[in-house]
Amino acid sequence: MFVKPKNSISLLTLEIFGLEKYTFLSNIRIKRKKAFRIIHTIIFVTEKKMAEFDTIRTGSSAGAVQIDQGLRAHMNKVYGTMSIGMLLTFAVAWSVGTNGTLLAIFRNPDLSPNILGWVIMFAPLIMVFAFGAAINKLSAAAAQLFFYTFACIMGLSIAWIFVAFNLASIAQVFLITSIAFAGLSLWGYTTKKDISGWGSFLIMGVIGLVIASIINLFIFSDAIMFVISVLGVLIFAGLTAYDTQNIKNTYLQAATGGNQEWLNKATIIGALSLYINFINMFMMLLHLFGNRE
Repeated sequence: MFVKPKNSISLLTLEIFGLEKYTFLSNIRIKRKKAFRIIHTIIFVTEKKMAEFDTIRTGSSAGAVQIDQGLRAHMNKVYGTMSIGMLLTFAVAWSVGTNGTLLAIFRNPDLSPNILGWVIMFAPLIMVFAFGAAINKLSAAAAQLFFYTFACIMGLSIAWIFVAFNLASIAQVFLITSIAFAGLSLWGYTTKKDISGWGSFLIMGVIGLVIASIINLFIFSDAIMFVISVLGVLIFAGLTAYDTQNIKNTYLQAATGGNQEWLNKATIIGALSLYINFINMFMMLLHLFGNRE
């Protein structure tokens, strides 16, 4: 019997309590190396399209060109850091989820979390709290190590999906999420429309999703879960575009400051923001379209 694991609340609350401040592929016939190659291709295409877009269009001064080049390099670092984190997450999730002995450490036979499972499920939320409080004291290298550790623990948290859903279904949903994410992030980067006003409404939407998820823990309604998943996809799609533009604007505002250490930290913060949006979209789409074992 399949019991819906209670992971959605901890994933949703990450967006509220960590990022408001900063405003697999694995098919039965597809090896992980090929899956990683597809992810890299999607990231590469997005970066290439961004490279064709000039942010500074007011003139051809050397300063404007330098800012454009710096922004592209910054965004490449953000996407590169995020993609490494994503690979770590799904590598850990696959390794644990396909090993019954390891999965039993965190999950009961019906896939509901045991005591350690609850700890792992809410550990990412605690880590985001800690990251927000310590970011000013952390070095860029320490912040990067923190992010990769966070990604591995997130992998432990979602490892159950490799038991609950078949591999082909997970691969298909991951590919759909990757394509949608790339398109939304590219639009957020290239649009001339100021979407900074979306932030407060999107965060309110996330809060609403958290409240609905908590209620659904007690009534176990499939209809409510369906609504949460549909709205969640829309909200985190909006956050993907919003966070991408915010990352871009933050760099442009700080580009003249010359504080490279802070810009390196901003890379990690941006990667974390986009990473959480991706994971939430993936999980919501998996609930909607995933084929359960």
